[in-house]
Amino acid sequence: MKRLPYLLLLALLVTASTSFKNPIPGKDDFYIVIEKHKYDMSIFDSENQWLITYPVVFGNKDLEDKMMEGDRRTPEGVFHIVNKRVHEKWNRFMGLDYPTDDSYRKFNQRKAQGLIPADARIGGEIGIHGTWPHEEVAIDQYQNWTSGCISTKNNYIEEIFSRVALGTTVIIRK
Repeated sequence: MKRLPYLLLLALLVTASTSFKNPIPGKDDFYIVIEKHKYDMSIFDSENQWLITYPVVFGNKDLEDKMMEGDRRTPEGVFHIVNKRVHEKWNRFMGLDYPTDDSYRKFNQRKAQGLIPADARIGGEIGIHGTWPHEEVAIDQYQNWTSGCISTKNNYIEEIFSRVALGTTVIIRK
């Protein structure tokens, strides 16, 4: 995967030339699209204009939809940022409203089909965050390491954290 230098070049060019510098963002100013198969997270403005793309990694390397707690998979669907905090391990953390009603629907359907154990739990605390200090090489090398969250470099998460508001829509797809 030799996309990183190209993504960094794009990030530098776009950051220098876009309006992704809104000093007082609202929940409808931006939305985020995460495409697991591309290992990227793109930010769009309210007029559907692409602003910037960041490299990201996930949990399980199979990139399938989250089935249950503990599977290290990243859920797919439409979510919203419900909390933001400085994180003692991963620099910044933006929590998503997982599980949603749709997440529960898929989870219960999979239980009924016997795809997951009857006593399985859906899990929670999925978010977008940085990395351990000095461990950003995991992003450069596309090493999936989380428990189901989305991780990017610390300088990227700091930029995103400061510019997107609570309530911002996050679309995660395979």
